[in-house]
Amino acid sequence: MPAAIKKTIPHVVLLAYVAVILVPFLFVLLSSFKANNVEIATRPFGLPKIWAFENYKEAWVKAKINVYFWNSLYLSLSSAVAGVLLAAATAFALTRMKFESASRWIYQFVLIGMLIPGNVLFIAQYLLVRNLGILNTHWSLFLPYTAGALPISVLLIAAFMRSIPGELEEAAIVDGLSASGLFVRILLPLTLPALVTVFIVNFLGNWNEYLLANFFLSKDSLRTLPTGMVGFRDAFQTNYALVCTGIVFSVVPVLVLYALLQKNIIEGLTAGSVKG
Repeated sequence: MPAAIKKTIPHVVLLAYVAVILVPFLFVLLSSFKANNVEIATRPFGLPKIWAFENYKEAWVKAKINVYFWNSLYLSLSSAVAGVLLAAATAFALTRMKFESASRWIYQFVLIGMLIPGNVLFIAQYLLVRNLGILNTHWSLFLPYTAGALPISVLLIAAFMRSIPGELEEAAIVDGLSASGLFVRILLPLTLPALVTVFIVNFLGNWNEYLLANFFLSKDSLRTLPTGMVGFRDAFQTNYALVCTGIVFSVVPVLVLYALLQKNIIEGLTAGSVKG
């Protein structure tokens, strides 16, 4: 087989995969601007005859997408940031401080968390948040979101920190930096690609999480976007344009975030794979 064809085949496969992903979203995006179900059924991929921008206003206000959206946004952001900071501090202690035996055992213990499926812990988490008296508050999601992301976060950040030359640390200590100063002023800036990657992974997981949000929150004013979308779908199931509008609200922020930070994500995922 000619070399040119061998190089072309992977690109064709990837383009086909992209098409499979984007075609349904294109249908949803176009349908969100259409005026009625008849137009959606007769011209599924055609441009709207009249661009119904009021669909977005109606879904945002009338269907309370604004409430669900902001709940999801601040919960996802706050728990992702907290998880990144905790994981970075843990990785710093495990990889740069001189406790080799203890660090090795603690690191293995942290990684055990990756072997436990999150759904297995559901009953234990429910009992814990109920006993703490935080059931039906956003704390019941913030704490599990933050803790559940720590194993993979520590793994990625620790791999990056191990690839940072020790000479930088020695020079900083000679200049009089304390352990906290070394962490904040030297290692955190150098570890930025891994931190961004961990942040995005945690944010996406929190943004799309449904199970805990569905069982831990019963007040409509506290619901996140995935759980709110279920009620939204039931209330407007005969209005496909509004349903598609709600889907766009839930998908577009993630697409924008990934598009802006995709370079950092790739750098962070490959961090630590090459020593030097």
